[in-house]
Amino acid sequence: MKVYIETERLILRDLRAEDIDGIFELDSNPLVHKYLGNNPINSKNQAKEIIKFVQLQYKERGIGRFAAIKKSSGEFIGWSGLKLNSDKKEALNGKQNFYDIGYRLIPKFWGKGYATESSIKMLQYGFDNLKLDTIVGAAEVANIASNKILKKIGLQFINEFKYENVPCNWYELNKEDYGKKMSRMWR
Repeated sequence: MKVYIETERLILRDLRAEDIDGIFELDSNPLVHKYLGNNPINSKNQAKEIIKFVQLQYKERGIGRFAAIKKSSGEFIGWSGLKLNSDKKEALNGKQNFYDIGYRLIPKFWGKGYATESSIKMLQYGFDNLKLDTIVGAAEVANIASNKILKKIGLQFINEFKYENVPCNWYELNKEDYGKKMSRMWR
């Protein structure tokens, strides 16, 4: 799967073997994993496996997370994208076979609007290109920043649920509400 999508400041593209150093910097950072089970990776071999896993999702599911590259510098800043959660062990909030939006950035790129910018583009890609009916998002209740982003990009809070005994929020946005939001923005 070859993908190349531009936002104002970012290039979103398929994850490649050459992204190993960026994935290692991202997923070995304990701050990044604070709300992801506190289980950062500790080797480049693990980073390589993450890339292979996402590339397999491209082949098997037609979608996956995309590398986020800063246009002005060419730096790998993290990833953003959609994921089809179709495997039974990926079930969340009692649901299976759903597309979720996600983002993960290296901490030095936090607070600059990149997660919001890339996520807005991913919603557009999901609804316009993939013709999805609904896109969901989930975040630990304690992850204030991620919850703010999900609301800011238009997802609506549905309910709180527990994942591995951790309280999480579930959000959804359907195509109809997305269309209404877009038409209001263009008025």
